[in-house]
Amino acid sequence: MTSHSSALVAGLVCLSAVVVVVAMSSWLAAASAAGEGSIGGAECETSCGGVDIPFPFGMGPDHCWLLGFEISCMDTGNGVLKPFLVTRKRKGAEVEVLNISLEQGEVKVLHPISSYCYDAASGMMVASEWGWRLTNYSFSSTANKFTVVGCRVLAYIYIGKTRGRNISASALYQTGCLTRCFRGMMSLNPCSGMGCCQTAIPKGLKYYQVEFDRRLNTSGIGDLGRCSFAVLMDSSNFTSSTSSSNSISSPEFINNDSSSAFNSSRGGKAPVVLDWSIGFEDCKTAVRNPDYACRSSNSFCSDSTSGLGYICKCNQGFHGNPYLRNGCQDIDECLDRTQYPCHGVCTNTDGSFTCDCPTGTRGDASNGECHKDPFPPRAQVAAGIWAGLLVALIAFLSTQVFRHKASKKRRRYFEQHGGRMLLRILETDDNNIAFTLYDRGDLVKATRGFHKANIVGEGAHGTVYKATLGTATVAVKRCKQIDKSRTDEFVQELVVLCRVSHPNIVRLLGCCLHFEAPMLVYEFVPNGTLSDLLHGRPRRRVVTLPTRLRIAAETAEALKHLHSPPHPTLHGDVKPQNILLGDGWVAKVSDFGCSTINDNVQVVPKGTLAYLDPQFLQDFQITEKTDVYSFGVVLIELLTGKNPQAKEWKNLTTTFQDRMGNGTLGDLLDADIVEEGSMGLIYAAAKLVSRCIAAPGNARPAMGQVAVELRQFSDEMPESPEARAALEVEDGRYSYTATEVETTGFSNLPALSTELAR
Repeated sequence: MTSHSSALVAGLVCLSAVVVVVAMSSWLAAASAAGEGSIGGAECETSCGGVDIPFPFGMGPDHCWLLGFEISCMDTGNGVLKPFLVTRKRKGAEVEVLNISLEQGEVKVLHPISSYCYDAASGMMVASEWGWRLTNYSFSSTANKFTVVGCRVLAYIYIGKTRGRNISASALYQTGCLTRCFRGMMSLNPCSGMGCCQTAIPKGLKYYQVEFDRRLNTSGIGDLGRCSFAVLMDSSNFTSSTSSSNSISSPEFINNDSSSAFNSSRGGKAPVVLDWSIGFEDCKTAVRNPDYACRSSNSFCSDSTSGLGYICKCNQGFHGNPYLRNGCQDIDECLDRTQYPCHGVCTNTDGSFTCDCPTGTRGDASNGECHKDPFPPRAQVAAGIWAGLLVALIAFLSTQVFRHKASKKRRRYFEQHGGRMLLRILETDDNNIAFTLYDRGDLVKATRGFHKANIVGEGAHGTVYKATLGTATVAVKRCKQIDKSRTDEFVQELVVLCRVSHPNIVRLLGCCLHFEAPMLVYEFVPNGTLSDLLHGRPRRRVVTLPTRLRIAAETAEALKHLHSPPHPTLHGDVKPQNILLGDGWVAKVSDFGCSTINDNVQVVPKGTLAYLDPQFLQDFQITEKTDVYSFGVVLIELLTGKNPQAKEWKNLTTTFQDRMGNGTLGDLLDADIVEEGSMGLIYAAAKLVSRCIAAPGNARPAMGQVAVELRQFSDEMPESPEARAALEVEDGRYSYTATEVETTGFSNLPALSTELAR
C-alpha cells in the first residue's frame, strides 16, 4: 500500500471514529439517566441458540448492550434461534454470530462467500460479489486470510470503488491471488495455488470488497469446476482434513464437486474473525474518562492490537466479565490442583493463593518437598518472642537516639541561618508581613522527599522543586551553598523581599531554616520564561508587537516598584531568563539574588555578562541605572528576536546603535513584528532603547519614566485576546517556577542572599 493510500485509510478510520464516539456519548448519557446499576442487569438475556452473549454485547433493552454491540436473536425457522450482529450489511445477508471472546476481543461470525460461475444457458459468467463495511469492528489480520477456491480464477480483495469491470486505480488497498488446475493432478498442499490460494490482509481493515477478474472464466473447463469462490475467512477453519464437520476442507482433487462443497458446507457462508474494541482512545486516555468501560475493580485496560480503542481484561487470579461492576471474580485456585499444584495446605487469597507445608514440616509444598522440621514449633514461638522483644527494644532506642540527634541538628541549622532574629523581626513588625516559616516535615512531604521527579529547575546555586502545600502549588528552592559570614544581612534581605507585593513580581512566600541550607518557598509560575517565548522552547510561536510591548511595560512597572521607597531594592540581573510568564502570559520579574539592602555598593559583578552595564565593570557600583541598562538590552531582544548571549550576537547592543545611526534598523528587526502600520511605534521604542543604554549612566531615564512610556506604547497598540490565546501550546503548558532561571555570568558570590532563585 502506498503512503498516500495509507493516509486515505487513516482518514476513513478517523471519520468512522467520530461518528461512533458521538453516538456512544449519547448512549452513555441515557444509560446514566436510567441508573448505572441496570447496565447488563439480571433482566438482560445472555444466551441465544446456545451461544453465550456477554456484555458489552447484548440483546433487548438499550442498557443490556454497549452501543455498537447489539445482538439480534432471530428465529431461523422451526423455532431454531440464532444470534446475529446488528450492523451495516447488505439487505438480506444476515451475519450470524458463532462465538464471542472477551479475553481476546474477538467475535466469530458467518458471512457470504462470493461466487463466479459459468452459466451454460447464457454462455456468460455470473458473479455474486460480497462487500462489508464495519464500524466497531475490524477484520482480524492474524486469524483471517483471503481464500480463493476454483480453477482458472483471479480474485481481489480491496478497498475502493469499481469502474465498469475493472478495479479502480483509486483503490485504497488491493491484493488477491490466482488459482490454476491441471487434470488429474493432486493438490499436495491444502492451499498453495493449485485449485486454491490464500493471502494475508493488513491490520485494522474495516471494509473490503471481493471482485473477480473478468478476463478469466471457466467456460471451457466445466468438468473441473463451473464455479469459483472467494471469501475472507478464518484460516483455522480451512484445513486438509475432512473429518471435522466444523471445518471447510480443501479438496484432495480439484473438480466440480469439491469446489461446490466449499461453498455449500455452511450454506454459502464462511466464518470470519472480527476484532472488536471499545471506543477509539488508548488506555492512558480512556481511563481518565467518565465512560471508561472497564467497570470491575479487578480489571485492567489493554490497548487494541488491531488499531484504535481498547479491551478490558480481568486481573491475574480473577475471571469473569470485566465490563460489569462486579464481573471479575476471584479464582479459587485451591479447587483446581491440576492447574495450581499444591501438595500441602492450600489457602485461597484475593487474586492468588498460598501453599504451605503442614504443621511440623518445612520445605516447598508446591513441589511436594515438605520435610520434618528439626526445630519444634513451640521453640520457634519462644525464640521468636524473645527475638522480637530484643529487636523492638533496639529499634526503640535507636529511634530515640536518631530523633534526638536530628532535632539537635535542625535546631543548630535554625540558629546558624538566623532563625531567632527572623522570628523577632516578624513578631515586632507593624506591617504584619505575610511570610511563613514552613515546617521541615511539610516541605519533605510536599516534595516527596525531594524526589527527582519533582525537580523543575536546576542551576549552579540550587535546585527547584514543584510542591503542593495545602491547596497551593509552590516552588521550593533548595540552595547549594551558604555564606555564614552574612547571616544577619540574609535575614534582613528576606524581610525586604517578602514585603515586595506587585502583580508583576514573583512573590516570596516564606522559608524553612531547619535544613543544612535554607529552603525558599515562592509562588509557582506555570508558563516558562520570556527567553523561552522568544527563542522557541519547546517550539517557536509568533509573538506579536502588542504582546511584546505589553510584556515590556509590565516588566518595567515591576522594576519601577522595586526601585521605589520605602525599601528601594536593586535587581542587578535583569534578563529574559528572569522574566517569567504566569497565567494569561502576564510578566513576572524573578530572581532578586543580586539586590542589596540600604547599600548601593557592590564589590563583585553579579549580573549576566550579555546584559551587564559596561560602566559597572569599571567602578563596580550598582545603581538603578544599572537595571535600566540591562532592561534596555531586554528591549533590544524583544524588538530584534536576537539572543545577545549567542556567539553571533555577542555585540548586539553595538550593532543596534550602529543601525540606528545609519538608518538600517529595519534589517535587524524581528520579521514577526515588521508591519507598515507599526513602524512608527517600533522606532519610538528603539529611541527609548537608545536612551536606556546611553553612557554615562546618569544620562539614562529613571525606570519610572521608562515604564510610563512603554505603557503609552502598549495602550496605543493594545494586545488582542486572539494574540494572547495563540501563545498557548497544544500539547500542554510549561512547568517553570519563580526560581527556574539560567545561572550565567559570574559565580562565587559572597552573600547567601545573592543565591535566591538564580
